Amino acid sequence: MGSLTDAVEMLVVFGFFFLIIKQLTEFWTRKRLIDKGMVDEKVKFLYTGGARGHALNNLKWGMILIGVGMAALLSYWFPDYIYEGGTVGLMLILGGLAFIIYYFMLGRLAKEEEQENGPENTPQV
Repeated sequence: MGSLTDAVEMLVVFGFFFLIIKQLTEFWTRKRLIDKGMVDEKVKFLYTGGARGHALNNLKWGMILIGVGMAALLSYWFPDYIYEGGTVGLMLILGGLAFIIYYFMLGRLAKEEEQENGPENTPQV
């Protein structure tokens, strides 16, 4: 089980660095656009979503982490049936399933919002 924990540790470390770099580059891009006075309709896409977009993004990652955690828990409970390679495969399957469920949830929410507001007033998430 040592190689699985090593792989998870590396994934966490690289994921952390990726998120830090992503946040910094987005911040720098927005700062440059504001400094140059280019805040108009062309860059509106950088600021759309707001609190609802953040909540939906958190929902997505929560679903994915629950799927990955369930896979790890299942492999812990049933070590005779699920081996290391099976654990990684199960994590990927359940994480992917969470993405698919999120996709359909987002589509349904967009349809409901479009019916309430009309297609021209529906914000893109």
